[in-house]
Amino acid sequence: MTLAQHRYEVIIIGTGFGGQSAALQLLKRGIDDFIMLERRSFMGGTWCQNSYPGAQVDVQSPLYSLASEPYPWSQMFAEQPELEQYTRQVIDKHGLAARTRLNTNVTELRWLHDEQCWQVRTSRETFYARSVISAQGPLSNPLIPDFAGFERFQGKSFHTNNWDHSYDYQHKRVAVIGSGASAAQVIPAIADKVKELHVFQRTPHWVMPRPDRKFAPWFRKLLARKPVYNLIRKTIYWGLEWRVLAFKYSRTLLKVFAEREARDHLRKQIDDPQLRDKLTPDYTIGCKRIIVSNTLYPALARSNVQLHDRHDGIGRFTESGLVTVQGQQLDLDLVVFSTGFKATDGALGFNVLGDKGQRLDDAWEAYPRAYLGTMMPGFPNLFLVTGPNTGIGHTSAIFVIESQMIYIMRVLAELRQRKASSVEVTAAAEARYTAKIHQHMARTVWQTGGCHSWYQSKSGKVTAMFPGFSFVYRLLAWRFRPQDHQFHNGASS
Repeated sequence: MTLAQHRYEVIIIGTGFGGQSAALQLLKRGIDDFIMLERRSFMGGTWCQNSYPGAQVDVQSPLYSLASEPYPWSQMFAEQPELEQYTRQVIDKHGLAARTRLNTNVTELRWLHDEQCWQVRTSRETFYARSVISAQGPLSNPLIPDFAGFERFQGKSFHTNNWDHSYDYQHKRVAVIGSGASAAQVIPAIADKVKELHVFQRTPHWVMPRPDRKFAPWFRKLLARKPVYNLIRKTIYWGLEWRVLAFKYSRTLLKVFAEREARDHLRKQIDDPQLRDKLTPDYTIGCKRIIVSNTLYPALARSNVQLHDRHDGIGRFTESGLVTVQGQQLDLDLVVFSTGFKATDGALGFNVLGDKGQRLDDAWEAYPRAYLGTMMPGFPNLFLVTGPNTGIGHTSAIFVIESQMIYIMRVLAELRQRKASSVEVTAAAEARYTAKIHQHMARTVWQTGGCHSWYQSKSGKVTAMFPGFSFVYRLLAWRFRPQDHQFHNGASS
């Protein structure tokens, strides 16, 4: 078989922080034979795509950034425009745009055994690569539930992930479906601008105060200096890391330190006892993602805002709006879906065929699983960034991404040193790792806290989160175990 001219050492799928981190690490090691594939018309990932009103990171900005790329952040929790500016600065500084194909949506990965490479089919053309780093992210494929009669609705609608800035929502009748992290930012941003706002909440979230603050000019100058930047990052990191003790080991710590503060926050900001009751969760704090906001509760208490809980949810849509399960007719101009993403089952969004034609969907039929959340037996030279059980609930996701890069770059280095054509993790190693993950997960609040969240796959197993300290994950990534891997020399091996 003769391969097309689009042949690379590495193909990176996605241009968000995961893809950027992979590209920077490859360049650092002198590997410049790679290309980045981006399905959208622009680079940057999450913080260039999610531009809805009020979008803001909920991890401290100096830690929610690449370790090698200091930046003079203007505030502790950066807002979307600044996050986008930072992202574009990294892209421009390292010339990543010249290595990227935009409007190129990956539709299938297929391992070619005889050629010992991946065939990457896209919406435009076909590429080939010795290795593939899939870094499109778990929160990139929006989920919109099926609602009865929605096809009849004549008004405007969109997901927060695809906010239509050409639509003027001011003085309109608006419904926000969902009450998670994105909704908690959208609601306060638009509540005082719309005529009516109806918020449909399936399950309430615990809300904590946001300890935000603007940085002084002198402090911003210090942040731009790498030694100071790294010191501040480490200080923030270790200040957050202790939270794992509560998430994993102590329900008492959660109740004494976190739940008590959340209850006080709710009591201080919501006077109406009925509304307060609707907003009080019946599960342990931390089981679902904790929202940090100083403005959500005041917005929900406004006279033009109505909160609909599960007892007063959506019955069916009509041409002019919707009818609740209680029979209330609501006329609407705009419906905003803040209903999350396909973050566990079907997270990749494209078909993957490994060695001997094995389908990833079949390998993950029970639930998604991977060694270090990164490699899978039967899928040589394929690396998943933010794969199964790499999510982190207490610190920066970028810390985990950069930990994965330590492992990925070590595997690629071993591949070159051994002059092997391919490498895959052994089935036994992956099984041991996965068993240990779920053994530890059984003790966490994500598994035992009494809620159902997007952290769980359809199997009921928590497949999104890592059940422990993030520095433990980094140590696991750092300690490469050759015995857990199989190296192949040519198609016959």
